[in-house]
Amino acid sequence: MSRFNSHFRMEVEDAILYAKENLHIFNENAQLEATEIGDGNINYVFKVWDVNTKESVIIKHADILLRSSGRPLDVDRNRIEAEVLMLQNNLASGLVPKVYKYDPVMCALSMEDISDHRNLRKELLERKTFPCLADHITTFIVNTLLPTTDLVMDSGEKKDNVKNYINKDLCKISEDLVFTEPFIDYKGRNIVLEENMEFVKKELYEDKELILEAGKLKNNFMNNAQALIHGDLHSGSIFVKEDSTKILDPEFAFYGPIGYDLGNVIGNLFFAWTNAIVTADPKDMEEFQVWIEKTIENILELFKDKFIKLYKEIVTDVMAKEEYYMNWYLDSILSDTAGIAGLEIIRRVVGDSKVLDITSITDIDARIKAERLLILTAKTFIKNRDNVKTGKEYITIFNSNI
Repeated sequence: MSRFNSHFRMEVEDAILYAKENLHIFNENAQLEATEIGDGNINYVFKVWDVNTKESVIIKHADILLRSSGRPLDVDRNRIEAEVLMLQNNLASGLVPKVYKYDPVMCALSMEDISDHRNLRKELLERKTFPCLADHITTFIVNTLLPTTDLVMDSGEKKDNVKNYINKDLCKISEDLVFTEPFIDYKGRNIVLEENMEFVKKELYEDKELILEAGKLKNNFMNNAQALIHGDLHSGSIFVKEDSTKILDPEFAFYGPIGYDLGNVIGNLFFAWTNAIVTADPKDMEEFQVWIEKTIENILELFKDKFIKLYKEIVTDVMAKEEYYMNWYLDSILSDTAGIAGLEIIRRVVGDSKVLDITSITDIDARIKAERLLILTAKTFIKNRDNVKTGKEYITIFNSNI
């Protein structure tokens, strides 16, 4: 009798046995080895490979307890991730890893190993540039999100989808860590530099207008079941090489606002840019700065162009086919995008889920400068989001705070 007939938390040795028993990737004489490569807070990720042929697979395994804190967390998150990856592969082929199998008993998602790609966040910290990134990421966002809206789908089918992808535990994490705690630290989990504490109190905790706008965005996140979004599309979930991009980890996926995904991408680029400003010799970062400015501009412009083109091709709702409706719909997405970019920036600076772009800054004066620059920029993105619609406008706001 297989030991994988009931759920338990797997270790490395279990992953090897699991691959032998449950996956038809390796031949029966394969000599398998494995290692645990997960660096997130939620799941366990194993790489299993054949020593002789070098064939490999990734097994992402969900336990009933959160990896970081040990508190309970619904394992249905892995089922959602597997189904979403398969759907995304159908809609944006080549931009996500292929799924080989999802095992609902072990809550194990087996998928393509993309070890030939590198983590975008870490690559940007080395000032590397990727000419295809803007094109690939906008194709992914447009092609995976617009077709899952009720502008395209049968409205009844879409409502069934909303129910199927309710992701209450992980949505609650976002509701707290992104929208609430950076402004009202009611759980006492924020981590703020002592040197920036008074600045944070004044600019965040005591800014009632900002808190109201964050609350409006939170309400939109919780109630605007617009499209089946990735839900956690930061630069650590994007893997790259020169001519290829892979988007991973849609475990936070649910039906939410399209601007949440686009805003997360935009916001995370400002972390890399800020790190370069405060740590790099100006003459050594000229090429990187030109690239990142152009990438921010291109992401916004390419998103709009691709969105409009696909919208005109596939929208079925008779009212939505009107051009004035399309323009209103796109405008609302762009407003959400700017607001979410600001929220993502602030929460990574003061919240307990930080990014290497900031924590790796060892010079305290440089880090103080970086954090203040990001907070002031993010506040404008949030408060003025209805007027931030182009990459140039994002860049102008950022430069005005340097």
